[in-house]
Amino acid sequence: MPDRYDLPAGFRWGAATAAYQIEGAVGEDGRGPSVWDTFVARPGAVRDGHTGAVACDHYHRYPEDIELMRGLGLDAYRFSVAWPRIQPTGSGPANPAGLAFYDRLVDALLAAGITPVPTLFHWDLPQALEDTGGWLERDTAYRFAEYAAVMADRLGDRVPEWITLNEPFVHTVYGYALGIHAPGRTLMLESLPTAHHQLLGHGLAAAALHERGLRVQLTNNLTPVRPAGPAEADRAAAAAYDALHNRLFTDPVLLGRYPDLSAFGVPDDLYGAVRPGDLDLIAGTALDGLGVNYYNPTAIAAPTDPGLPFTQAEIEDVPRTAFGWPVVPDGLRELLVGLRERYGAALPPVTITENGCSVDDKPSADGTVDDRPRIDYLAGHLDAVAAAVAEGVDVRGYFTWSLIDNFEWAEGYHQRFGLVHVDFETQQRTPKASYAWYRDLITAHRARHER
Repeated sequence: MPDRYDLPAGFRWGAATAAYQIEGAVGEDGRGPSVWDTFVARPGAVRDGHTGAVACDHYHRYPEDIELMRGLGLDAYRFSVAWPRIQPTGSGPANPAGLAFYDRLVDALLAAGITPVPTLFHWDLPQALEDTGGWLERDTAYRFAEYAAVMADRLGDRVPEWITLNEPFVHTVYGYALGIHAPGRTLMLESLPTAHHQLLGHGLAAAALHERGLRVQLTNNLTPVRPAGPAEADRAAAAAYDALHNRLFTDPVLLGRYPDLSAFGVPDDLYGAVRPGDLDLIAGTALDGLGVNYYNPTAIAAPTDPGLPFTQAEIEDVPRTAFGWPVVPDGLRELLVGLRERYGAALPPVTITENGCSVDDKPSADGTVDDRPRIDYLAGHLDAVAAAVAEGVDVRGYFTWSLIDNFEWAEGYHQRFGLVHVDFETQQRTPKASYAWYRDLITAHRARHER
């Protein structure tokens, strides 16, 4: 493997998934309904009416999937816990069968020499909590902290590090502002209390985890924001979007304050959500690491709609994934260096907790899956990580998205992100060319540092 992919000794290699996207078994062993179970039942909500009811059947096939991880030589596996499996209504006593599943999963990972890195919330809120307001309600943050404590008490003897939230920006905007994801609300800017309540839940959960001697990360989807043109109006619009997408969920935990959202006409208390002492609590438990999910940069132009202070623009003359997302590997270096410049000593060690791409790949006549575009994508982004490390950014690891093809939210089963192909009719797993490439990369990295 070329030296350009070299990263420091101890750099951690992983892959990531999420519960609703792979587990299936939505009605088994006492699991309660989540907002995604409700959302997928809406006509037209998900492409072709697909649901996660079976997904990749990981709930039953996890030993096979762990063997795939072992074959890759992974150091760590990032997965999410399905809150409705643990507390079917979002509160109250834990469901023994749900806890037992994650016991089995964690023990099997450890037996394979793979560090479990669980995410507590990856968008599958128990429907009972959504029925009382979901993340619009402050009480949900306290229920989340109780759930975090339940999980820490059960698995903390074997799982030293936890991620509280996955991509709170996406959950707020897609779930509560635009209605593209569950729970499907269309509140636009009045969705912003959900941002604060997620961060409050993070702060309360982080305190509970730290009290038990565990390490805590927060993961968000971050994007370098570029003005679409040289005009001052474009630069102002880009600054406004950056505050919303990136700084709204990072400034509070690292700096103890929200960014200036005056361009949106949003009150400082986010429509009454922020109370005295909240920001002290959110920033009061220092992060042990910041998780960065990166897929592409964002180009922003001056507004054309009077309702928002920006307009999203196209990034021209670059390759596209099967999802239509622009492929700009250096955006990851730009993002990482920008985080260090913005936050300085307040920035904790960084882990790339998601990075990957959708490819229209399928088995050929001989049964192999040649996904060269994915290999090129991963190689370019690992170049970017290495460049950021060379510029002094403390990046500790890289988790590709995703280990296996899965249920891709509103796209159903139409977008394939996996290193492993899944036939959703038979559940047959077939490692792709990118699986072998990633395996060889990990092997080469270890060999270089063992010499």
